[in-house]
Amino acid sequence: MEKSATIPIWKKAPFLRLLIPLIAGLLIQWYAPLSSHWILLTLSSLFLFLILLLFLPIRVRFRFPLLPGIVLNILLAAGGMFLIFQKYAPNHSEWIGHYYKDSTLIIATIEEPLSEKENSFKAIASVSGIIVNNKSIPADSHLIIYFRKDSTIPALQYGSQLLFSRPLQPIKSTGNPGAFNYQQYASFQNIYYQVFLRPGDWILLKNKKNNRVRQFLFKSRAKIISILRTYVKGTKETGLAEAMLIGYKDDLDKDLVQAYSNTGVVHVIAISGLHLGLIYWLLTLLFRPFARNKKMKWVKPITIIAGLWMFSLLTGGSPSVLRSALMFSCIVLGESLSKKTSVYNSLAASAFLLLCYNPFWLWDVGFQLSYIAVLSIIIFSKPIYNLFYFPGKILDAVWKLTAVTIAAQILTTPISIYYFHQFPLLFMVTNLVAVPLSSIILLGEIVLCSISIIPFIAIPVGLVVQWLIKALNYFIEEINKIPFSVFSSLYITLAQAFVLYLVIAALGFWLMQKNKKALILALFSLFGFVLLRSFSFIHSNYQQKIIIYNTPKQQAIDFINGRHYFFKGDSALESNASLLNFHLTPSRILHRCSYVKTLEGLYKSNNLFIFGSTRIVMIDSGYQFIKGKPKIKADLIILSKNPRLYITDLLSIFDCKQIVIDGSNPSWKVNLWQKDCEKAGIACHRVDINGAFEMNLP
Repeated sequence: MEKSATIPIWKKAPFLRLLIPLIAGLLIQWYAPLSSHWILLTLSSLFLFLILLLFLPIRVRFRFPLLPGIVLNILLAAGGMFLIFQKYAPNHSEWIGHYYKDSTLIIATIEEPLSEKENSFKAIASVSGIIVNNKSIPADSHLIIYFRKDSTIPALQYGSQLLFSRPLQPIKSTGNPGAFNYQQYASFQNIYYQVFLRPGDWILLKNKKNNRVRQFLFKSRAKIISILRTYVKGTKETGLAEAMLIGYKDDLDKDLVQAYSNTGVVHVIAISGLHLGLIYWLLTLLFRPFARNKKMKWVKPITIIAGLWMFSLLTGGSPSVLRSALMFSCIVLGESLSKKTSVYNSLAASAFLLLCYNPFWLWDVGFQLSYIAVLSIIIFSKPIYNLFYFPGKILDAVWKLTAVTIAAQILTTPISIYYFHQFPLLFMVTNLVAVPLSSIILLGEIVLCSISIIPFIAIPVGLVVQWLIKALNYFIEEINKIPFSVFSSLYITLAQAFVLYLVIAALGFWLMQKNKKALILALFSLFGFVLLRSFSFIHSNYQQKIIIYNTPKQQAIDFINGRHYFFKGDSALESNASLLNFHLTPSRILHRCSYVKTLEGLYKSNNLFIFGSTRIVMIDSGYQFIKGKPKIKADLIILSKNPRLYITDLLSIFDCKQIVIDGSNPSWKVNLWQKDCEKAGIACHRVDINGAFEMNLP
């Protein structure tokens, strides 16, 4: 029974056997990197060994049947290690970080149309060269450029080349506990620096450097956006229409996106397999007549594949879209060759090819969720659908959609909780409405763009699309207002997520194959999960620490005792949902703590805090210095809100070995304080450079 369940999948999905060692190699090289010499030596040695095996006598090869497979797996893992080494920009001599100095002249090319922000324009630029000591040096890197709003900005377009020498700022994460690692995210896109340019800081060069295909795609995107803005009115409606059709998210309302996320239907906004499936269905429908003509039979697959990839590139080519495009391309080719392709093999093949193209997509959340969701639907949707029978096409269609929704949620739940710390409790209700309605909206948008040259027809179509989007938004926002619509502030570790997947896999295998060993494994795994969770909660109950956050221009300090925290900082930070969710909420979820007005063990007297046995002095702009003897003992001094002081004067009053400078102080003053601390031999932690300061109390 077991063999019949597992071997066919393994045999029908040869790419799965290639994908696993490749991923292993990617992980090994990223977390325990080897030098290029060792990787190349391993690759060449294994390759030569495989060739040598071909010339060995058959009787010798049959004595060691597993040897070629083992060598091939190690070879693939080494190939994955080489891919990481090659794609990691700092490993190359052309990387800008090897040569850059503040006075360096930089030649940069705008790689996308400018995106308008509140006070600036933003664009990704590629560095094609730098000039050091009047010597031109080739460079290969990307950076983010922010332009101050000015009348000269419209002259900048895709392909425009600039010359400037403004100091580049390294891209850094906030360093706050539990926060999104933006530095790593940017580095995976070969972006390590950013710069803010004012009028007069840059020179526009005459020559443009662009790609015709990309230029065509950008013009097409701009045309589609213009059509949608013309015929679909309303800020929220237009923003959602742009995001749903071509993945343009600059006009999306943040609160609306959060509502879609909370209700479990954010996938209708992100371009995914749902959108590619509709495009595939439309193209198949349009080119069905060509299938009957033998001379024109190749027109259909070529056109469908071209259309799928055109749409994928038009939407920005995200990993989830490219995955869908590759899968549908395999399906189209299989149908054209009259061969039935294994969906597992297509899934593994697309992942293998995409990771060979960009190995850093392995760490992309969209990439992970996309593949896990599809795999979950493939495995669980049919068994769930077969549980119940509903007469009538409408009820059957509703149950089929429900089964797919439940199936997708099974494997995506652990990873969603791990990354987003929430679980949508009403996902079945919202998906039953959002999925079919969003599909109708998407088809309406395609029709609208197709007939936009005929205004008297396009206007009513635009109104219908606008009304449908408004109805969808209203439904989602009303569901989001229900108190129990989302289970938030959830936190699981990577180990807990792994064990949870083991529970799901074992339970699923037991339910579908009636295997008792799988049930035993599921129960043991569930016990392990509960044990890990218990240890985590016990640890949280005994934690006692102070966290000084890295929040630009703001004061933010949490005193944590067990499962509770007391906040000392700017009220504007707490009232701003966007800043709160970005800087503070991840840490509080990580530490499993909630707010209290009075924290046990914390005592405050003016600017002195006594937390347990630790004495903390808060020095801000209103602090009054009173010199006296003996010196005041302090375990920690926090400089906040731009106080007027010299470190020497501070040390003449306080006996302290640790000073922390928070983000509410100007950088020029922080630099002076840091130098004075170094001279005095005092430990100085500045959150703007070193990230949040965490101090575990004895």
